[in-house]
Amino acid sequence: MGSGARNEQDLSEKLYGYLAEDEDARVCKDIPEDACNHQPRAFVFHLWALTLTKLGDSLVSARLVLPWLLTATGAPAFFISMLVPLRESLSLLPQLFIAQRMRERPVRKWFWVGGSIGQAVALMFMLVGLFMFEGTAFGWWVIGWLVVFSLSRGVCSVAIKDVTGKTVSKTRRGRLTGLAASLAGLMTLLTALIVIFAPDVEGSNLLFVALLGGSAVLWILAAIVYAFVPEVPGATSGGGNAITEAVKSLSLLWENKQFGHFVATRALLVSSAFSIPYIVVLIQSQSSDNGIVTGLGGLLFANGLAGLLAGRFWGKWSDSASNHVMAAAAFLAVAVMFLALMVDIFWQDYIAWLPVGGGLIFLAAVAHHGARVGRKTYLVDMANQDNRAQLTAVSNTVIGVLLLLGMLLGALDSWLGTHSVLWFLIIIGLIAGWRALSLPNVIEQE
Repeated sequence: MGSGARNEQDLSEKLYGYLAEDEDARVCKDIPEDACNHQPRAFVFHLWALTLTKLGDSLVSARLVLPWLLTATGAPAFFISMLVPLRESLSLLPQLFIAQRMRERPVRKWFWVGGSIGQAVALMFMLVGLFMFEGTAFGWWVIGWLVVFSLSRGVCSVAIKDVTGKTVSKTRRGRLTGLAASLAGLMTLLTALIVIFAPDVEGSNLLFVALLGGSAVLWILAAIVYAFVPEVPGATSGGGNAITEAVKSLSLLWENKQFGHFVATRALLVSSAFSIPYIVVLIQSQSSDNGIVTGLGGLLFANGLAGLLAGRFWGKWSDSASNHVMAAAAFLAVAVMFLALMVDIFWQDYIAWLPVGGGLIFLAAVAHHGARVGRKTYLVDMANQDNRAQLTAVSNTVIGVLLLLGMLLGALDSWLGTHSVLWFLIIIGLIAGWRALSLPNVIEQE
């Protein structure tokens, strides 16, 4: 081993020991023996790649940034209602078929690299469209490339869970996800401050060029970093015809009772994600034109602060009891929705006040981060090297279908109002929390 490689290994081990709080850097549970010595490097490279893409996710959020982009360019409102369902569902639905193809390759990190490049390309074409189209034409342009972006993301989602399961030890995976969320949250926070204090920047083409172009660069850098993850070859059995194997895989929902229980719980946890736009609707309906909460910078700030403060906390807790993290996140989301309703019903004039509205968005984002970290860690720890990609794909496909059905919440909103949607999501969140508590602790099952 050359001096350069030796220095890189020493630095990786020091960083890993500090960040993962693993003094001997040799906690190796549920990963191949060959991967144990490379775990510090794998952890660090995973961390940087995840941080870069999580920051990119914040800067081109389908909940915040893309709606602002479409509104600023005069696209009709119906495009905005399509963003979140398409962005989320299309990154999940095809995964059952992607996983079967992935099983044919012993080294799967290149799927993640390719998916990351695909997301960068989609963002660059969205950026090009800023100078070519406007109004309805630009709306369809963004939706078209959002489809490419989401499908590419789906490839990354299956791949990273499989590669993480082979290269990072159980009891360290939640920490990895939480740390990445915290680092990305800090960077998002700094970006939001620039947006807030830069004069006349919100809604300008310059801002959107910077956000789209900058995020594309982040995904390219992430692809380069991930190419250096030291992955050991995995099992290739279980391939075959994608459609046939996909249908067979669905039987895992009732054959594997713990997995079926988890998928049902995860499905109910989407209430934490769906609640955020409706809380924003309540705030915006009472905001003044100068209200910082209604601005893009204010929303980015609240989301970034939540990621910064909550990520590592949720991550460490997930490494010991990820089912409890899911429950806590569900109950916190319920409390935030209830508080938002009470404020809007009894003290409506105050809901757009920065400490109240900003606080609600912050707490809702904290709950959503907890739900994401908890369920990702639980799934990776519950699965093993042979079925991790398959379980991930089945789970994500089911959730993708439910996310499409989530578009019906818009109809409920139009029929009975935003309050009815939040009351419905509160009920769903309570059931999610109860079911999460009844899930077995995967760490104690060893």
